[in-house]
Amino acid sequence: MNFEIIFVLLGLIGMLVALIKDKMRPGIVLLSLVVLFMVVGIITPQQMVAGFSNRGMITVALLFLVSEGIRQSGALSAVVKKLLPHEKTSVARAQMRVLPIVSAFSAFLNNTPVVVIFAPILKNWSKRIGLSCTKFLIPLSYATILGGLCTLIGTSTNLVVHGMMIDRGFEGLKMFDLAYIGIPITVVGLLFIILTSKKLLPESRPDNFEEEEADAAEESGQHVVEVVLASRFPGLKRKLKTFDFKRRYGAEIKEIRQGGQVITENLGEVRLQEGDTLVLLADDAFTKTWGDSSVFLMMTNGKEIPARQVPSWKKWTAFALLIVMIVGATIGELPFFQESFPRVKMDMFFFASVTAVVMAWLKLFPPKKYTKYISWDILITIACAFAISAAMEESGLAALIANFIKTVSGSLGAWGALALLYIVTLLITELVTNNAAAALAFPLALETAGKFGVDPMPFFIAICIAASAGFATPIGYQTNLIVQGAGNYKFTDFVKIGIPMDLIVMIISVSLIPLIWPFTAVG
Repeated sequence: MNFEIIFVLLGLIGMLVALIKDKMRPGIVLLSLVVLFMVVGIITPQQMVAGFSNRGMITVALLFLVSEGIRQSGALSAVVKKLLPHEKTSVARAQMRVLPIVSAFSAFLNNTPVVVIFAPILKNWSKRIGLSCTKFLIPLSYATILGGLCTLIGTSTNLVVHGMMIDRGFEGLKMFDLAYIGIPITVVGLLFIILTSKKLLPESRPDNFEEEEADAAEESGQHVVEVVLASRFPGLKRKLKTFDFKRRYGAEIKEIRQGGQVITENLGEVRLQEGDTLVLLADDAFTKTWGDSSVFLMMTNGKEIPARQVPSWKKWTAFALLIVMIVGATIGELPFFQESFPRVKMDMFFFASVTAVVMAWLKLFPPKKYTKYISWDILITIACAFAISAAMEESGLAALIANFIKTVSGSLGAWGALALLYIVTLLITELVTNNAAAALAFPLALETAGKFGVDPMPFFIAICIAASAGFATPIGYQTNLIVQGAGNYKFTDFVKIGIPMDLIVMIISVSLIPLIWPFTAVG
């Protein structure tokens, strides 16, 4: 091993430790690492900033705005309310009506707003109908993850891999390339959830605070409100006693749900984290003021939070623009359109740009506040991922690990290497974050394919699936983190149903991917 390989390897280990400890946001962790790589000369300044101009990264930013336009139009909430039965029903029947639609939406929209919209509605509905909300919230998160596996824009990870492919001179992914593997996985995954969640998921855990004090609060003009902390919440990483929540927001914290634990004592010593669920005593002014704020991911108060009145034309327009974007990006890559418009590349970047701008013009989201709807940390993480990938290739670390993968896979050949790469990517996703997993796995996929002399496409597809299909831990995917506190789930609740889901998705992926994208020999 030379100095560069050792330095990059130690840097990656330090990055993983920092991400697991969650001392800083992922974006600044990855940015710190790529600056170090630039300082020692492993990558050039041009390589460091290349990711910030990548079409895949910018497409992710544009899709945040498109998702926000759909969310603020009220179209999704109107659909789910019509789907939910108003009379007594079973868990399985309700899931069969809702989960496939959730997966369909999340195939084309950012997963987080889908969960943020559906979770409070499902929680309030299940309470009203006499069912446990715990039977619906983890399935809701899983359904969005499964749907995201089906299209290019289903999750930011797919766009990261797509962008890296284009950077390396490959054609990139088309809109529905992933559907060949994503749809079978989604069908089997949803069937597993519907058939097993009644046994594998817990019954609702009663909230002692709500039972004992909610009635008294109502008499004083207050009520119980639950909020989930977003990345923009100003008190993250601070102890509650140093952050005057009541003065800032006019509500009193009575309980904190963090990492599967319910904390009701010594609240001042708790250090607030993104994804924490706070149980508050608040009045109606709180929900009106902060119900649509970016500091809280989700808010529910046991009854319907009144939505802003949105003209019906905005709902239909938002849906129409979404359909035009999807259809346009799909047919825009056909040879006929490429020949007819040689100077215009009508891909997803093109149509996402047009859709986002039209939504701003029509004020489907407030154009003066457009920056608040973009998750800048995710974008910085994605941009830095390109530089980390370059560092792994430039240093020779990717080739070294690829040799190791080839040796370990032994007689199983490329198929065994695919399975090993999938497992490594999945473990990083479950412990850290999906975009970091894709960044680390992409150069390994490219080098491993080269060692076997085969087309790297099967390995690229495996990364897309493995980096997004994190079911076994709440930190594996942001939507898992959101529903953890809302459903008062423990860490083990995700493990019980998530590990079988991980295994099912892995078996389907490793079995089908080489059949759909064969290990074709290349020069």
